[in-house]
Amino acid sequence: MNKTRKIIGWLLSSIVLLLMAASAIDKISGSAHALQMTSSFGISPGVYRILGIIELGSVILFTVPRTGVLGLLLLSSYLGGEIATHLQHEQSIWFPAGIATLVWINAVIRFPELSTRLISAHG
Repeated sequence: MNKTRKIIGWLLSSIVLLLMAASAIDKISGSAHALQMTSSFGISPGVYRILGIIELGSVILFTVPRTGVLGLLLLSSYLGGEIATHLQHEQSIWFPAGIATLVWINAVIRFPELSTRLISAHG
């Protein structure tokens, strides 16, 4: 992997980590914003806290190179669920969809073998 690609990959990973860690900590801590979201989604604060732990664990796995692909799969699943929840409750999906897009762009940059496999699967 060339140096520029590596720098871009780590920069995008840092952005994903910061955004998702902030979201997870918000859920885990039970902030006023998190409590408002739990009530709008009909999810108990305890379940929302568990979702925050899952979110934080997934983003940490994604950030660590050795477990990055596993983290990618977990984050994709988590964000897919978040998008579905937002759609079900008629809320904007732009934030979770944008994060999911950023995660996948980052994954293709950080894990070139992933893009090779995706392209060869369709070719």
